[in-house]
Amino acid sequence: MEWRRLNGEPVTKEISEEVETILTRESKEGYKLKVCIGTDSQVTGLVTEFATVIVFVRPKHGGFMLISSEKTKKIYSLKERMIEEVSRSIQIAYPICPLLDRYQIDLEVHADINTNPQFKSNTALSEAMGYILGMGFVFKAKPEAFASSYCANKIVH
Repeated sequence: MEWRRLNGEPVTKEISEEVETILTRESKEGYKLKVCIGTDSQVTGLVTEFATVIVFVRPKHGGFMLISSEKTKKIYSLKERMIEEVSRSIQIAYPICPLLDRYQIDLEVHADINTNPQFKSNTALSEAMGYILGMGFVFKAKPEAFASSYCANKIVH
């Protein structure tokens, strides 16, 4: 996976190393962080683009994010795509979790899934919630899932 900053600057280190560098810097600067990871996708014709973000929130002091995006020609049903989004977020959350624990930083995994049954994405809600909670992470869905619903969404739309 290739990562970049919002300004397009590539991340040259492995993502775990980059996260550790960020945590060390932010800690030295006196910021208490919260990390939110989310993925969103967009289908255009036969191509599905996924964007995964790691959002570093400095409560009352803004935040910033790292971005990874990928295009694939694999065809997904809506439910499969929602679960694939969650899986991509967990694939990032899992290896950086020990770093976050070491720095005592809260982690949330955000799913771009609506809690309102009137929306199609809701069909994947129980599976996504079970997947995220089963891995031991804090789960957030729309409207609280800003990492996936807003941050990652801006990358694929």
